Amino acid sequence: MEIGKDDHIHLLVSAPPKLSVTNIMRWLKGISAWHLFRECPELQTSYWKKQGRHLLSPSYYVESIGSVNEQAVAKYIDDQRKKEVKLE
Repeated sequence: MEIGKDDHIHLLVSAPPKLSVTNIMRWLKGISAWHLFRECPELQTSYWKKQGRHLLSPSYYVESIGSVNEQAVAKYIDDQRKKEVKLE
C-alpha cells in the first residue's frame, strides 16, 4: 500500500437538521475505516489493534455553507482538487 501526499479530503454533505455533525462524521469515518480494513487487512496490525493509534484523525473541520449556493461550494472543492493534482 502506498500513501499519497494528501492528508485530507473535501466533502459536500447535505443532511437533515435532526442529524448531528458528530454522528455524521462518526458514521463517515467508521464506514471508511471498515472498508479500508476490509480491502487492506495489513492496516489492522498497524492501527486498529494497537492502542492509541488511529487510522483516521479523531479531529475534523466542518463549515456550514450558509448563504453560499451549493454550486459555488462544489466548484471550490473541484478547484482544490485541481490545485492538488498540479502540485504532484
